Amino acid sequence: MEEEKKRMEADKRDQEIVYSKALKAGKRIYYLDVKRNRKDELFLAITESKKKFVGDESQVSFEKHKIFLYKEDFEKFRAGMDEVINYINNCGNGATESKQEDEASNRFEIDFG
Repeated sequence: MEEEKKRMEADKRDQEIVYSKALKAGKRIYYLDVKRNRKDELFLAITESKKKFVGDESQVSFEKHKIFLYKEDFEKFRAGMDEVINYINNCGNGATESKQEDEASNRFEIDFG
């Protein structure tokens, strides 16, 4: 019984939001939530929430997708995001297929555990 209580408290703390920022973007809302894990370490939970109409559109539900990003991956994630955003912003400025292939070979992988 005591062990179950400890596990429930740890699970509750896993869901504790230390800091939050909501970004509205059209039909989507992005939540950037700083949370604390069982080891008392902070991590970033990114949630995309999109309105979805069900049936005759009188009922609304929300489709959610989550990404968990840990401190040791921040720099790689930021560098990758900057690269991808720059690519998209410059794509209309004469990006060629060979440039796309070159940039595709520079992709990185993040192991989320």
